[in-house]
Amino acid sequence: MQATPRRIAIVGATSSIAEHCARRWAESAPSEFVLVARDADRTERIAADLRVRGATRTSVIVADFTRPASIADIVRRAVADGPLDLVLIAHGNLPDQPVCERDLEACESALVVNGTSPALFAEAFAAGMFERGAGTLVVIGSVAGDRGRRSNYVYGAAKGLVTRYVQGLQHRAAGTAVRIVLVKPGPTDTPMTAHLRQQGAKLASVESVAACIVDGAAKGRPVIYAPAKWALIMMVIRHLPKVVFDRMNI
Repeated sequence: MQATPRRIAIVGATSSIAEHCARRWAESAPSEFVLVARDADRTERIAADLRVRGATRTSVIVADFTRPASIADIVRRAVADGPLDLVLIAHGNLPDQPVCERDLEACESALVVNGTSPALFAEAFAAGMFERGAGTLVVIGSVAGDRGRRSNYVYGAAKGLVTRYVQGLQHRAAGTAVRIVLVKPGPTDTPMTAHLRQQGAKLASVESVAACIVDGAAKGRPVIYAPAKWALIMMVIRHLPKVVFDRMNI
């Protein structure tokens, strides 16, 4: 007897990390996907690729990620055909810190896209899971959210918001069957970080980060540093005395 396909929604489905996670899920078990993104053509290509890899069904939702009403509508459409077993919230961008310092509109946009929007999606999807009493919600934050640094404090502040929000959802989920997972990737080799690679930065492969996420989500781990070495690195950075930290150009 064929197993009932699990239902998976991915917000920010065109991100490299999200795409590689989806490939792993499609190849590992019967799965239906709801792919949410802003680029219709690219999302349709990803949907077609997932069907080749074994997805039993794919659907695409293209919408605005910044307005609360649009986010609520996306979530309603995503659950229209049934409850979701797994949700991955993976959208965001890497803003230019100096531009954000000069342009408050750019600063606001970076905070909304990387902080407020993921938190609103998390709240909306979690509501259905709490009502049902089941489901796994995976939210991608960043190691940048662990401590504010001069080189990227706008992005870090947004991801810090995500961290605190997810921690609150985890507390709310305590004692229930709902699993809330926070992912904190380190610098990863994706199109978003191409300029860092050109500057000689050491970046983790997107495949290895996706593997960490898929494995950690299956185990329901509350926090996933990807790669795992970043747990130790950020523990050190979080606990550096301010007098020492202020001398560092990071």
